[in-house]
Amino acid sequence: MRTSSLSFSSRAFSPLPRCRACRPGFFRPLQPQKRSFQRDSKQAIPDFAFAFDIDGVLVRSAKPILHASMTLQFLQRNSIPFILLTNGGGKLESERVKDLSEKLSLSLDTSMFVQSHTPFAEMVHGEENLRDKCILVVGGEGGRCRDVAEKYGFTNVVTPGDIYAAHPEISPFSGPFKDYYRSFARPLPKPINPSSPKDSLKIDAVFVYNDARDWGLDLQVIMDVMLSHQGIMGTVSSKNGDTSLPNSGFLQDGQPRLYFSNPDLLWAADYHLSRLGQGGFCAAVGGLWQALTSSKNHPTPRLYMKVIGKPYRLTYQFAEKQLIRHRDELFHEKAPPLKKVYMVGDNPESDIKGANSYVSPHKVEWVSLLTRTGVYQDREGHRPNHEPRAIVDDVKAAVQYALKDSNWHESLE
Repeated sequence: MRTSSLSFSSRAFSPLPRCRACRPGFFRPLQPQKRSFQRDSKQAIPDFAFAFDIDGVLVRSAKPILHASMTLQFLQRNSIPFILLTNGGGKLESERVKDLSEKLSLSLDTSMFVQSHTPFAEMVHGEENLRDKCILVVGGEGGRCRDVAEKYGFTNVVTPGDIYAAHPEISPFSGPFKDYYRSFARPLPKPINPSSPKDSLKIDAVFVYNDARDWGLDLQVIMDVMLSHQGIMGTVSSKNGDTSLPNSGFLQDGQPRLYFSNPDLLWAADYHLSRLGQGGFCAAVGGLWQALTSSKNHPTPRLYMKVIGKPYRLTYQFAEKQLIRHRDELFHEKAPPLKKVYMVGDNPESDIKGANSYVSPHKVEWVSLLTRTGVYQDREGHRPNHEPRAIVDDVKAAVQYALKDSNWHESLE
């Protein structure tokens, strides 16, 4: 995405202390499950592992892709570690793992599963310390993303649907969604009361957890918050447009930080052409911000935000730590150092770009493999913007390539 008003940070988060209740190295909401590998002590120990995207690689919409199940079963039989690394979200990790395990006839657990918004769990404590702050959670189906945020440990979560149910005048064209919002809306902790800002709803952080359903309402609420005084709904900052201030006064008045969990512009759904994803909504936020704040008197102000998910470094760094930890549990002290991770994905702008640009602190080589089963489609004279090591038909072909590349003793037929 190229939007002059956006500021994307690949250093979105720094490691934060985990609570004592956590299993070491795992986020607090992830529940331990039965291990997915049973290893024969006589088996060879691989010095490579895999990271698989899900949508467009293992499943397309809700349907398993051909060969996906048997390919992952082969890896499990051979104790070859892998992690599922997705820019999807909107559900609890445990729920997604259960659903995918059933679809692919596999035994998986949450330690092998990273969603785009999983790192948000670390912001409950640490430097941000947002546990009891009022956060706005945008996107997803019904109130499910609120449920995820609360499982992560946030205690004061508001959705745009809650705001609309209490103040339907905030979005005049969302009437067709009225019954939908009533089905999950909760009372606001405070009303929107512009005549008494101290008694009005105040938003301390905005999180986009998943794809927006009602773009009109979500865009309106986000703009209201980012143009407000200190995140107080119903107010407008007097500093907006003040050219004597940095960024022409915009976002200089205590407005909350805006977080996006998934920069994917497109994703592979049931339709034969790729569909707009959360990255499309992010681009709409940027375009609307530019339209609302631009003036001939000053350059377009920047909309500061933090973005995580593939292709950003934090996601790959976290995935690598999970793989190393998983290998240690599986092989104990006998494991040789991890040398390669094969990133198998369908999206050149996220999976491939991220793997190609990631520099491992453990000196692990990340090898990008692009499948033809999702976003990327071969077209004559067209090459992906980010070149993978190889373009393959599907996940089975990707694993076959990796096994040969790593001189593995058993082939996948």
